[in-house]
Amino acid sequence: MSTMTVKAIKMFKTGGPEVLEYVDVELGEPGPGEILVKHHAIGVNYLDIYFREGLYPQPMPSGMGQEGAGVVEKVGPGVTHLAVGDRVAYAGRPSGSYAQARIMPADIVLKLPEAISFETGAAMMLQGLTAQYLLNDTYKVQKGDTVLFHAIAGGVGTIACQWLKALGATVIGTVGSPEKAAIAKAHGCDHTILYREEDFVARVKEITGGKGVPVVYDSIGKDTFMKSLDCLSPRGLMVTFGNASGPVPPLEVGILAAKGSLKVTRPTLTTYVLNRQLLEQGAADLFQRVISGQIKIEITDRYPLEKASQAQKDMADRKTTGSIILVP
Repeated sequence: MSTMTVKAIKMFKTGGPEVLEYVDVELGEPGPGEILVKHHAIGVNYLDIYFREGLYPQPMPSGMGQEGAGVVEKVGPGVTHLAVGDRVAYAGRPSGSYAQARIMPADIVLKLPEAISFETGAAMMLQGLTAQYLLNDTYKVQKGDTVLFHAIAGGVGTIACQWLKALGATVIGTVGSPEKAAIAKAHGCDHTILYREEDFVARVKEITGGKGVPVVYDSIGKDTFMKSLDCLSPRGLMVTFGNASGPVPPLEVGILAAKGSLKVTRPTLTTYVLNRQLLEQGAADLFQRVISGQIKIEITDRYPLEKASQAQKDMADRKTTGSIILVP
């Protein structure tokens, strides 16, 4: 059996950015249902920080990263939808994309259209597929809907904002600074709210003439959850899909009745990528919108693979907007 040695980021314990180590890894042959991918670009996401800090537990030692794009170098037994030489991209578990190459399950990997670069592929899969399921499945946004989307200038937010405009929605977005408000406006956000300075509930009520919105998309978590419920119209849906400020505290479900028969959901991309039919439908939608130019993926920062800890630190410190990639 032939082996190859590659560089990868590993973590042997949870903690701050300093726990990420740049090490040598031995790769053998891909097993049944597996492929070996050589990465050309790797996506960096807030989700990675949750794994690093231990908010989402995983066995140690562990790889890091959920997203990448590259070329198939080897194909294991039983893999029929991919071949050696295919350009591919993926998002989803198991962690391990922060590497020059890796062996991974083939069933979450998609062929990357020639019209999309490796860098764009690596930067768009996790955030783009997240936006796709949020706006088309978790809640099916209709033309004329007004929605509230927290952190609209972030990676998922900037993609979702363009997508919402393409669907004919009115977008209310929260941001943390005037600079991020300008980014949101540039991506089509109709109403920006500086949530640190303004009462976002009062502003949403003002914008909607007191009615509230049918859906709130919230990746902030603890700091925004309860006030987000007050932005919903009766029978509205609260979508909590991230915990940037910390996990949402336990919820007394009676509050949902008192506030107007509200609904709450906590979707995750993992559910969608593990269902091949949903994955292929979502990816086809995403690819088509990116190729047509309806959604532009902006890569604002590139870091060499060995600087992964700095990339995560800058993201956690909110110094980045749009998408960040690592270059192996």
